[in-house]
Amino acid sequence: MKEKNKTGKLFIVTAPSGAGKTSLVKALVELCPQIKISTSHTTRKPRQGEREGVDYYFVNNDTFEILKNNGEFLENAECHGAKYGTAMTPVEENLRAGKDIILEIDYKGALNVKKVFSDAISLFIVPPSMAVLKERLEGRGQNSNAEIKGRLAAAKEEISHLEKFDYVIINNKFDQALYDLKSVFIDSPESINLETMRQKKIFQSLINSIK
Repeated sequence: MKEKNKTGKLFIVTAPSGAGKTSLVKALVELCPQIKISTSHTTRKPRQGEREGVDYYFVNNDTFEILKNNGEFLENAECHGAKYGTAMTPVEENLRAGKDIILEIDYKGALNVKKVFSDAISLFIVPPSMAVLKERLEGRGQNSNAEIKGRLAAAKEEISHLEKFDYVIINNKFDQALYDLKSVFIDSPESINLETMRQKKIFQSLINSIK
C-alpha cells in the first residue's frame, strides 16, 4: 500500500518497432495493475482491437498540431509517417496522486522526458537479433517490404543509443523478458541481475549486427 502523499514513479519504455514492447507492457500491467500506462495522442489510424482513450487518443493532424502549439505535450515525435505525443498534465497529475506511470515512447522522446523528469527510469527493449526482428515484422503482416526495410533501418539507429538508458531488456523468450521487466518495476535495484553471460553474448551479437 502506498504511503500517503508519496509521489509515483515514472518509467519510460522504448523499443524498435516489432521488438514486442506493447505486448510486454500490457502483460506487465495485467500482473501489476497498480501501474498505469500513459495514453498518448497519435495521428495514425487505429489497428484492429485498439480502443480510443485506452491504447491511444486518435486525432487528426490539425488537432495534433493545436495541442502541440499550445504546449500540451511533454514530448512529441513523428515515427513511420504518424505523429505521437504525450500530454503533460495527466502524467503530472497521476504522479502527484502517487501512481506509477509508464510512457511508451521512442528513444528521442525518452531522452527529452529525462530532461524534465530526471528521476525517471528508462528501459530499452531489444530483439535478440536483427534477423529475428525482421521475422517478427514480416509475421505481423501489417507492413509492405519497403516499410519493413525502413523499420529495420530505423531500428539500427535506435539501438545505437542503448547506452543512454538505465536498463536494456532482451526480448528473446517472452516469459523471461516479462520477468526481467517486472524485476525493474517491482523489485529493489539490488535484486535485479539482468547481465547474465547468455544475455551479454546476445547483446554483443546484436550490437555487432548493426555496425
